[in-house]
Amino acid sequence: MSSGRLRASVNLIPEAPVNAIRDLAKEAEHLGFDRCWVYDEGLATRDLYVTMTAIAQATNRLEIGPGITNAYSRHPAQTAAAIATLDELSGGRAFLGLGAGGSLTLDPLALELIRPLETVRLTIEACRDLFDGATVDLEAPTFSLRSARLGWARPDIPIWLAGRGPRMLDLGGAVADGVMLDFIYKPSLGEYVDRVRAGSARTGNRAGICYSTMVVTDDAALETVRPHMTYRLVDSPEPVRSALGITDKDVATIRSALADGLESAARHVPDEWVLPFVIAGTVDECAAELAALTELHDLDEFLVPVFDAHTGADLLDVTARVLAGS
Repeated sequence: MSSGRLRASVNLIPEAPVNAIRDLAKEAEHLGFDRCWVYDEGLATRDLYVTMTAIAQATNRLEIGPGITNAYSRHPAQTAAAIATLDELSGGRAFLGLGAGGSLTLDPLALELIRPLETVRLTIEACRDLFDGATVDLEAPTFSLRSARLGWARPDIPIWLAGRGPRMLDLGGAVADGVMLDFIYKPSLGEYVDRVRAGSARTGNRAGICYSTMVVTDDAALETVRPHMTYRLVDSPEPVRSALGITDKDVATIRSALADGLESAARHVPDEWVLPFVIAGTVDECAAELAALTELHDLDEFLVPVFDAHTGADLLDVTARVLAGS
């Protein structure tokens, strides 16, 4: 359902059984979505690759990839082999979505975020070379390759990068096929896009921009997204917290409440701290805002996350109508 040049995609979090996630992907394809990203949150969710395999076997057109996997919990060569296998199974529909990884995934596995910029850069380099069929020898901060080779992968499997820091965004612009910008404070979105574009200009690359956030057309959608703003708010840059009036005391309160779960912490997050990060209003108002952001920032793709499998079909339907009107 690309609206003009804006591609439509969904990010599914496999907290529900795999069959439920598979069915949501089928519904997304039916509604005309172009791409299905799948969260990789380690032990907090069902296995990423089993879930993506189920989606690949149940769909015919939808592109499929991690949204996002990390460079630490699997050896990058194993990641490359898994993505190449998914690509073969799906008839050339796979992509790799990569980032440094977060505490939800890495902490239970006792993994440290060691030199993330270099690790991610070398992971991208290794995966590209393996997809190309090259024999790879490489020493990275957390992994090594010695005469490693994949002889059967599609050489142009796309690699997308997700990140927030200036250097990671520059890296994505410089070497990735695209960069996913997730729940960015909307007044700052242009700064993030500019950092990606600067990286692209430096190397002559053309990285696409995927903008990801929630579509909020009713109170139920607002309550669905509110818990997921808790950790995003406390990790927001200081200028963003200052603009929203979030004090150090507020941050400490939310962090403390997070120990009892997202829902507990969400009680400390008012509407005015959520709305600047999401597309909100009636369907027509959301369509107009998304169209304006797309025009202003030259966006290539819009990605809606589905946090609740039970209401996911309704969110997909609303998002499809928003995209049709944008």
